[in-house]
Amino acid sequence: MASAFAQPRDVTVWLPPGYDDAPDRRYPVLYMHDGQNLFDGSRAAYGKEWGVDEHVARLSATGQIRTPIVVGIHNTPLRLREYIPANLIAALPDDMRADVQAIYGGEPLSDGYLRFIVRELKPFIDRTYRTSPGRVDTSIMGSSMGGLISLYALMRYPLTFGGAACVSTHWPIRIEQLSDPDALAAWRDRLTAAWTGVVRADLPPRGGHYLYFDRGDETLDAFYAEFQSRIDATIRGEGWTPDRFRSLVFPGAEHNEASWNQRLDVPLTFLLSPR
Repeated sequence: MASAFAQPRDVTVWLPPGYDDAPDRRYPVLYMHDGQNLFDGSRAAYGKEWGVDEHVARLSATGQIRTPIVVGIHNTPLRLREYIPANLIAALPDDMRADVQAIYGGEPLSDGYLRFIVRELKPFIDRTYRTSPGRVDTSIMGSSMGGLISLYALMRYPLTFGGAACVSTHWPIRIEQLSDPDALAAWRDRLTAAWTGVVRADLPPRGGHYLYFDRGDETLDAFYAEFQSRIDATIRGEGWTPDRFRSLVFPGAEHNEASWNQRLDVPLTFLLSPR
């Protein structure tokens, strides 16, 4: 799909079973990043898929979720720059900002990527399919860097998205320092100060949205605990309550599609529970 705001990319739209048999029915929409990894292992980057279609079909059939249309937005070679929140980069100290932009290859492109979703892709989806287009029926989800951009989408477009699920959120943003404990601690403290600042400033007020985080404790996820606990405390400090905000830990879970597949029911039921 071409865009005036971002790189052209493929988009996969999954329609639920029975869509063509109920011409008057309208559906909520779940937008998901890294779309090539969601439905078909043969197209997935690492040969493993989330199994989104199977999970959604099963949960819908048993009445555990409101049946959605799922829009899988494929990534591009500029994934890192498209997924890193621009408000976070702006909040970093100058030396950290320069460091991250050197690693990522330039300035963040996340504002353009979100404009593509909100101004081009969503209107196309709403014109083409029988959606329920309002905020309460529009959610966004992603993993790793996709978790960061999902959070940013909720902060940047709170009138568009009613919920966000951020799976194995890649808070450290710089992988190179993770093996050095002292460097990680220094990086984490400065970065967390920036993260908590933008969350406190830009997160929508409590009561109108749903926000989900999770993490494992193996591979890359092993580095997320301290970041996540400070973010969680910040969000709870803003008055978000358990019915609207959830942050979970899955012991033994790794940072990969197989682990996300295993626990996908949890964020789906949180975002799409009947209400």
